[in-house]
Parts: sequence; structure tokens; C-alpha cells
Amino acid sequence: MKKQTTFITTIILLSVSLSGFSQNNDSTIIRKFFTEALGKGKSYEWLRELTTKIGPRLSGSEGAKKAVNWGESLLKSGGYDRVFLQDVMVPHWVRGKKEEGYIMNGKQKVAVPLVALGGSIATPAKGITAEVIEVKTFQELRELGKEKCQGKIIFFNRPMDATKINTFEAYGQAGDQRRSGANEASKMGAIGVIIRSLSSTENDYPHTGSMQYATGVPLIPAAALSTNAATLLSKTLKENPNLKFYFRQSCESLPDAPSHNVVAEIKGSEKPEEIIVVGGHLDSWDLAQGAHDDGTGIAQSMEVLRLFKTLGIRPKHTLRVVLFMNEENGNRGGMKYADLAKANNEKHIFAMESDNGGFTPRGFGIQGGSADIVAKLQGFKTLLSPYGLNEIERGSGGVDIGPLAPQGTVLVGFKPDPQRYFEYHHASNDRFETVNQRELEMGAASMASMIYLIDKNF
Repeated sequence: MKKQTTFITTIILLSVSLSGFSQNNDSTIIRKFFTEALGKGKSYEWLRELTTKIGPRLSGSEGAKKAVNWGESLLKSGGYDRVFLQDVMVPHWVRGKKEEGYIMNGKQKVAVPLVALGGSIATPAKGITAEVIEVKTFQELRELGKEKCQGKIIFFNRPMDATKINTFEAYGQAGDQRRSGANEASKMGAIGVIIRSLSSTENDYPHTGSMQYATGVPLIPAAALSTNAATLLSKTLKENPNLKFYFRQSCESLPDAPSHNVVAEIKGSEKPEEIIVVGGHLDSWDLAQGAHDDGTGIAQSMEVLRLFKTLGIRPKHTLRVVLFMNEENGNRGGMKYADLAKANNEKHIFAMESDNGGFTPRGFGIQGGSADIVAKLQGFKTLLSPYGLNEIERGSGGVDIGPLAPQGTVLVGFKPDPQRYFEYHHASNDRFETVNQRELEMGAASMASMIYLIDKNF
């Protein structure tokens, strides 16, 4: 009995010892990711190339074509096992001439910063001039009725909730006025709609973004005012409810255009038939360089693959980076990738997306998967918390990887600090110089570390 007890004790001690060795080994590898990224990382220079040499990359544009060629060439130079393109047809909306907007208050004519919303129709060539009705919600608009709204411009002036700690929650709650405001205003007989930009600060940068027209509803032009301009218009309306507003825009939707997702992979050493994806979206809105949205995610995702290869870490599963096209105004790239995965009988066990800016890493959101899977991922905090990655919890994965969810893929969204993102989101100040190099490279190492732990433990 004594010998059996001694044997069991030895086995337990050996198991604990091996577990500790594994943790120490994992800790060493994670440290190597951060050391390489912070000392010799490529994310920042890749971001500089994408944003300053190519610039805006709206789907269907010349910038988008150049970005595809750039991404393919750069990944081919990395010496990965496979680099290929996936054909995808994308929407092709163009802004046209610079928009104009004016508050017409009696004899005063005050110019305000304004941009067309993505997907909107143009105004007549001479523009639109009409009285303005300010509302905050669709319900408030409906209660006014058609008689009061007929022939007017509806002004949705609901700000993002500044009391929300997570700015993405505030964005989600305010976003319906951008997406569907034109439809709701049109139903009430309005001839145009303007919205308060979805920005977390008071500034002079109007923020664009995608809107969609409903079937069977008359199409009316839609635009966004900067937050400062929206505050000014609201104040002036209280002083003179009969003032008029003028805006002119010349945007249009052209026929769908051919484009591509860009894909590169390292074949798995043990389970090559099981795929782990990491990616971001290659397209951006046309107002700026698309740095935080989503040049940072593109650079970080490519850096994940480079870190694995440079450090000689061969993943057990196939590790694939995808530069998705058309997240901003259609998600055609994400849907096409998922369709091809299903058609090719590919098994994607996890997918990670970086599309929340290049700020200080905070953690990861998890969408899908069992409670056991979530608990296992949360167990990685011990290894990741020394790098500030303390938030590993249920949350959103990402728009591009979302279409993989019905196939049973667990989605993981990389989560940087959210406080500054909506200062730049979809606006003309989303430029390379707003990205901090150290924060960006820390993010890439954080993503690589989580991918490494997923690959090893699942």
C-alpha cells in the first residue's frame, strides 16, 4: 500500500511539474512574440506604406485595387506556404464633388462641415433647401406625423451616450439613425435627412458610414454633420424654428466591380485540415487614409504570420491570414470567404479579427463556442495579463469573420482600448500619424500570443 501511495504521489508531482514546465515554456514563447514585435516589428512600416502610399481604399476604387496588389506582393515576399486571391464582386459607390452644407438663418448663411453617407443618392444638381425638423428617435419622428414632416429635412440629433465606458456600446445604440434614418424620414414625406455624426467627441470632422435604402420607400439623400455643426444647428433651431438648411452632394452608385480577398497561410504540422484565421479589412472609407479603420488590423494580422515564421514556430493547425475586401459597405469579402470555406469543406475552428483601431491592447471578445471553450480561453489570462490583456470575455468577434459563425467557428475579436477610436472612425482625420507605433506593435504581439495558445490547446 505504501509503494502504491508513493507511486501515485510521484505521478501527481510529475504531472504538476510538467504543467509548470508547459506554462513556463508558453510564457517564454509569448515573451519572444513581444520582444520581436517591439524590437523588430513590421506593423508600423507596413501601415505607413498602406496609408501614405496608397491611401483611401473604398471598394471598387483604384485605391482598393492598389491595396490588393500591395497585400499580395508583401505576403508573397514572406515565404509562406501559400498565397492566393479570392475573387469577389463589390459595391462601387463614389462620392463625387465635395459636399456643401449651410444653415440659412434669415439673412445669415453659415457653412457647416457635411459629408454624404455611403450609399446615399445625390441631391438635385442645385441642392436641397428646406425647413428642418429635429428629432432624436424614430418614435419621436413617427409621432410628429406626415403632415408636419412633408417636404422638410429631418435632422437626427441623437449623440453617442458619453456615459458608456465602452464606446462601441454607445456607437451601437446610436447607429440606427445613420443606417435607417433616410428610410424612416422618407416614410414621413421628408425630402432629405441629415444626422449628427457618430463621434464620441465634439469636433469639426463629419463622419461618414454606410446606410441602406429599404425596398418600396422613396429614396432621399442622406448626409452627416460634424458634431460641432449638429450642436450649432440644434441651438439655432431653438432660436429660430423656421430656419432652413441647404445641402448639395453628387454621389452615385456605379455597377458592382471585381475585387479580391488576399489570403496567405502556414500549413499545420499536425492538423492541417483545421484552420485558424486572423484578419482585418483592406478597404476603407474615402475621406482619409483609413489608418485605425482598418489599416492597423491589416498590418497586425500580417505581422502575426511573420512572427510565427520568424520565430520558427510551426502551428499545429493551418494558420491563415485574410485581408478582407468590402467590410465598410457590404461585407462581400467576408461572405464570399465563408461561402468558399463551406464549398471547399474547410473546417475553421477559430477566427480572429482586428478592426477596433491600433490602440493599447486590452483583451479579446469571444463569440460562439461552448462554456468550456470560453472558460479555457479565459484560463489564458494568467499568461496574458502581464501584457495588459485582462479582458477575455463574451463579446463581438468582427464583421468580416461573422459569416463563419454558422459553420461552428468560434470568433475572437481583438479589443484595444476603445476611448479614442470614434474620434477618427470614418472621418478625414483617420490618418497614419494618429497611430502610436508601440501600441500597434503590442497589439500584433497580443494577437500572435492568443493565436499561439489557441493553436496549442485546441
